[in-house]
Amino acid sequence: MTRAAAKEATHERIVETAARAIRRSGYGGTGVADIMREAGLTHGAFYAHFPSREAMLAEAADRAGAEAVAVSAKVAADAPKKQALPVMLRAYLSKAHIQNAEMGCPVAALGSEMPRQTREVRRAATRRIKEMIDLVARQSPDWGEPGAHERALVTVATMVGTLLLARAVDEPVLSDALCKAALNHLISVDA
Repeated sequence: MTRAAAKEATHERIVETAARAIRRSGYGGTGVADIMREAGLTHGAFYAHFPSREAMLAEAADRAGAEAVAVSAKVAADAPKKQALPVMLRAYLSKAHIQNAEMGCPVAALGSEMPRQTREVRRAATRRIKEMIDLVARQSPDWGEPGAHERALVTVATMVGTLLLARAVDEPVLSDALCKAALNHLISVDA
């Protein structure tokens, strides 16, 4: 492996580790030393890859968002044509997603912290949120018609808000009820 390829592989490992860490611990709970240790590297190696912690957080936010959109896009692509949106909604609001914040939707995990982040971090998150809205819009039965984009905005806001609440409560029955109610509403609206 060339030196450049090795450096790129190491950079990717750091970003991948940071993408998991921000979803698990939040932006404020994600330190450079911890990420580097988790990636199997020394703290001193950090600056060979990033000019600042914020630059790393922006790449991590972008990676986490890209992963979340890719998972939803794959779920939609694998579903029967007219069932793509309901299948995607069920996957997003599943117990597995609720219990796996580290690998799940970064918006639900980090949304309340976003206003306090740098412009660079917010820009990366915004780009991925727009991709998710667009993905949902393309799965809607009324895609391309007036109001479809607005319904996609409401759908994504409901998905994220429901996931956030379902993770926040300490009562599994309430968590399940939140998801069931959101799914019933969203699927009936888009049917």
